[in-house]
Amino acid sequence: MSALKDRLTTDMRTSLKARDEVTTSTLRMALAAVGNAEVAGAQKRDLTDDEVMAVLTREAKKRREAATAFAEAGRAEQAARERAEGEVLDRYLPKQLDDAELTELVAGALSAGGFSGRAQMGPAMKAAQAAVAGRAEGGRVAAEVRRQLGA
Repeated sequence: MSALKDRLTTDMRTSLKARDEVTTSTLRMALAAVGNAEVAGAQKRDLTDDEVMAVLTREAKKRREAATAFAEAGRAEQAARERAEGEVLDRYLPKQLDDAELTELVAGALSAGGFSGRAQMGPAMKAAQAAVAGRAEGGRVAAEVRRQLGA
């Protein structure tokens, strides 16, 4: 079992004892998503910390999107709950890059790879994603790569 999954399990048990309903339900949901990822495919296997991190990133993104949808639909209570769940998941994710840091990392990746022009968007994205290493959402990275390539 990965260290991150162990930490999620331990923290869930602690929140259960503390009767912290939001944290408990969020961590249960996260552990269920990790469990589903473990049994997906031909055979059951334990996920690495990076794979668990990817699952948590997906779940956090779902929470942000749901909070936005609920807020736009005028359902403030559900939006607040989704935001609270997102905050719980954010504790386990790396700190997200701000716009200036993202711009700097993408510029470095593009100059190191010698990328220029729209035709090299795919390879440029691959290099930029490697430089960012999961500390920014793909949409933000793609927008910045497009901007810097002039595409």
